[in-house]
Amino acid sequence: MHDLAIIGAGPAGLAAAIAAADNGLDVVIVDEQQRAGGQIFRQPPSEFSEPRRPFAAGYPWARQLIEDAESHPGIHWITGATAFGVLRDETAEPLSVAVSVAGTSRQLPARRVLVATGAYDLPVAFPGWTLPGVMMAGAVQGFIKSQRFLVAERLVLAGSHPLLLVVADQLLAAGADVAEVAFARGLPTVSEAWGSLGAVPGHLGLLAESAAAVVRLKRAGVRISTKTIVTSAASSGSGAGIDRVSAVELAPVDRDWRVIGPSRRVETEALVLGYGFQPSTELARQLGCKLDWSSPKGGWVVRHDDRMATTSRGIYVAGEPTGVAGAEQSRAEGTLAGLCIAADLKPSSIDNKKMDAAVTSIRSTRRFSRVVERIFMPNRRGLTALADAGTTVCRCELVTRGDIDSVLEQNAFIDTVSATKLECRSGMGPCQGRYCEMTVAGLVSEQRSRPIDQVGRFSAHVPVKPVPLSAYAALALTDGGDAAGCEQCSAAESES
Repeated sequence: MHDLAIIGAGPAGLAAAIAAADNGLDVVIVDEQQRAGGQIFRQPPSEFSEPRRPFAAGYPWARQLIEDAESHPGIHWITGATAFGVLRDETAEPLSVAVSVAGTSRQLPARRVLVATGAYDLPVAFPGWTLPGVMMAGAVQGFIKSQRFLVAERLVLAGSHPLLLVVADQLLAAGADVAEVAFARGLPTVSEAWGSLGAVPGHLGLLAESAAAVVRLKRAGVRISTKTIVTSAASSGSGAGIDRVSAVELAPVDRDWRVIGPSRRVETEALVLGYGFQPSTELARQLGCKLDWSSPKGGWVVRHDDRMATTSRGIYVAGEPTGVAGAEQSRAEGTLAGLCIAADLKPSSIDNKKMDAAVTSIRSTRRFSRVVERIFMPNRRGLTALADAGTTVCRCELVTRGDIDSVLEQNAFIDTVSATKLECRSGMGPCQGRYCEMTVAGLVSEQRSRPIDQVGRFSAHVPVKPVPLSAYAALALTDGGDAAGCEQCSAAESES
């Protein structure tokens, strides 16, 4: 049995693992990627024979963090694996993480579990958003980082998050033709800029890199539009099995993201969307942790105390599930969580100075993340309004906005997303609502004149992510230890 199982090998998970292992805990990290770093420090496969590239500016500690975690003798690794649930025996202390690797599974016993599962791009439904070639910024960036692969030669980027500028710059450097970067919001106001000054110290490298990206884009002739939103994506309609996006409509909007003028058509081979991120909280939901609504932090975030402990016994959280706040804060929260878990299991091992430093680090990084959250928070009402009656909202179950509106019109007592889900199946597909939850919540909120935190959220159950039926069935063959026939799991762990 491990002392601590960490789900996620991004900055939060890695920092927590090092802090806990340095204090004598036996730690195992489970991650879906083959290499450590998470999405922000995603690495190409080890088989790629290329010189080691630096990570994005502003994170000079990233390489050392990864190397320290990968070489630590107290940290075990299970990579290329999906944690699809956490099981517990209410009468005993150990928890058991259900892990799927290569079609089979095992239960991974641990005394404590840290949820450091990061975040994913905020989906936005509008006419044409399900066409092939319409992709999220994180996915497009992931292809560049991990595979050195361009998803298209000519691209339009649209959204409201500053990551769009970074991705556009990376696409440009990789040889792409960036037709336009369209921001739904305007430039930061004087009051916003003035209010941001306190967050500048310690983040000059990150801000300088963003400014340099804008300069490079402008120098290359890339059009950067503000107060402009994408209202639809269209295909060429060839009908030859290659029906994918070929053009987008961009329209001017006011400060509330309401369309105020005629749209214009821009030809493109791909549309990259970047309206921000929402915390990945499936495991926390499945475990019964309490969540709170915070639109600036990305949506539903996991409630925790000042020791990073959730409301569910033995479960801790760090990084984006507590609110989308960037790599600096994720690393700080991970360190604090690792120290607190070590203090919980081995109280005599803790150096109080390290604990105090971890708390101070979180306060410092929080100043910067608050500024980003405040300035770049998506206008959820404006985004919900982009879907028309025929727009697919739930792409798993092919439920349209018209279907949801009809359910709400015909059932006056339905006023939550869960009740809407039961009536029209939106959110019942393999993604368990990752794509549609926010749009459904926006529609219910608007029609019932209730804030989103009152219309609620979808629940999550095992498996929280799609896994082969064989992996799910194998759980029944296990008895709190190794799964029968799980050679891949054992091999992955032993190789580390």
